[in-house]
Amino acid sequence: MSIVDARAYLSAAVTNKNTCLEGLDSASGTMKPALVKSVINTYKHVSNSLSMLPKPETGTPGDQKNDHPLMNAPKWLSSRKQGTFKDMEEYNPNEVLVVSADGSGDFSTITEAINFAPNNSMDRTVIYVKEGIYEENVEIPSNKTNIVLRGDGSDVTVITGNRSVGDDWTTFSSATLAVSGDGFIARDIAIENSAGPEKDQAVALRVNADFTAFYRCAINGYQDTLYVHSFRQFYRECDISGTIDFIFGNAIVILQDCNIISRKPLPWQFTVITAQSRESPDEDTGISIQNCSIIATSDLYSNSSSFKSYLGRPWGNYSRTVYLESFIDDFIDPKGWIEWNNDNKRSDTLYYGEYDNYGLGSTTDSRVQWLGYHLMDYDDAYNFTVSQFISGDDWLDTTFIPYDNGL
Repeated sequence: MSIVDARAYLSAAVTNKNTCLEGLDSASGTMKPALVKSVINTYKHVSNSLSMLPKPETGTPGDQKNDHPLMNAPKWLSSRKQGTFKDMEEYNPNEVLVVSADGSGDFSTITEAINFAPNNSMDRTVIYVKEGIYEENVEIPSNKTNIVLRGDGSDVTVITGNRSVGDDWTTFSSATLAVSGDGFIARDIAIENSAGPEKDQAVALRVNADFTAFYRCAINGYQDTLYVHSFRQFYRECDISGTIDFIFGNAIVILQDCNIISRKPLPWQFTVITAQSRESPDEDTGISIQNCSIIATSDLYSNSSSFKSYLGRPWGNYSRTVYLESFIDDFIDPKGWIEWNNDNKRSDTLYYGEYDNYGLGSTTDSRVQWLGYHLMDYDDAYNFTVSQFISGDDWLDTTFIPYDNGL
């Protein structure tokens, strides 16, 4: 395991501690204080280990490579096309699990296909989900590795659920699709949480798995739509919509060529795209948004004078989010960013950056005057690209999803 991998895993472990403590908030009983103390004390060793590991030097694309294979390519991908995913007709049908809501496939639910898939596989297991509405909460557990979930298009293959904090689920457990298995890929499929804006946090997609990638997917909800919980993640040409903190978490994640769509919130609310939760400067985590379109729904555009909209706010003390080479439309407030619950104490320790963006909302003249806010130069921005930030040159080729590895 390389230093890069070790730091990614330790950063994820720190995130798991915080998630565990959040889950214990609503617990009761005499053992709760002892349990909370035990979790905190145990993870001090994780934090100490992370702080002792050297940070890898940045460089040019190709300078840093992992020293171990990530997975084995199945036989039918041996003659892959560079940068593309094979069409369905090129698959060996005997190696594809088919899900169809009308009962014409191998399974009628996605969950049944996941349960059938091999455990701890080093080969890709392709699950083809035919056109249809799948009303189920799907979990990809940690022992279901290298699953490929392929739909007929994000407009016709839809996984939908409605769990929410408003209905007594935790944020973590509210996800319509929850991914814990490393090497997961989703393509041409929609994932939504239909709970609505009145139900508070309601996650459509939660990802806490390494080397995961999403291509041409739609991820739709309101508050807390996309939970980029932990590990290295990549999103390409996806549509992601929501109202408050709708891209949030502590993963090492890049969103590239995506449409990021703010929806009209409730009358007393504002919209905010990101809420990154990095708690320590030692963590290699953050949200990098590159060559994306930051836009709004038509009803928010027509009422933009009634609602404030922001690029992000700091969920964690060392929150880190950057926007690179992206179109930012004019519904975004000129200050760009907002404090967490009107508390400005995190403004010196966070890292928020913008580089070479365009559009009427990209003007930086009236941006926040925080010590942690940066107008980035090329070298700063390059640190948040595919090759550097998520070690993408080492693993994204195996996903057969196109990507840009630099600026």
